[in-house]
Amino acid sequence: MGTHSDSDLIRQLQQDHLDSLGQLYDRHNRLVYRTALAITGDTDAAADLLQDVFLRLHRFARHVDPTRPLEPWLYRMTANLSDTWLKRHNRWVRSLEDLAEKLTGSWRPANSRPVETDDSWQLVHQAVVSLPVQQRMVVVLYYLNDLSLHEISEILDIPEGTVKSRLHYGRLALRQSLGPQLKDVLPELHYEFT
Repeated sequence: MGTHSDSDLIRQLQQDHLDSLGQLYDRHNRLVYRTALAITGDTDAAADLLQDVFLRLHRFARHVDPTRPLEPWLYRMTANLSDTWLKRHNRWVRSLEDLAEKLTGSWRPANSRPVETDDSWQLVHQAVVSLPVQQRMVVVLYYLNDLSLHEISEILDIPEGTVKSRLHYGRLALRQSLGPQLKDVLPELHYEFT
């Protein structure tokens, strides 16, 4: 069996072919998990949310438009479920080391130098999880998932100006929180302030 496009797999899922759900999961689970982990700061919650997102994809497959890209739907569902989890649990990160390891192991900003210490990523993570949840979602989608302002606007169903505002205030809070370490830890973010 050849490689099917997301559109083909969605159409198959709409006809109750569960193998297509497994293929979509294999293709997109890292994206969903990484986003949920960055928003919630909790590895157990991210694993649970990963399962919830794909269960909802199965349950609501008939409402997913196979002619449109699937990733925005996955980002939107992940962001919404993560937000609900945060509101319900009203708690912050339990293990900074887990997220630092995930970020340093699976993500490198384009054109940046390698991370020199886990301490740097712990500082970044602490700063990110201290942001208000609405700013945190925008910062995670923009920096971790490398989405455009327009894409974030569509995913979160908010005006692009609101995305810009939340990103601006998120950057300011990160700058204040990280202080002089900003240029060492996140050079691309420091550059945006100069």
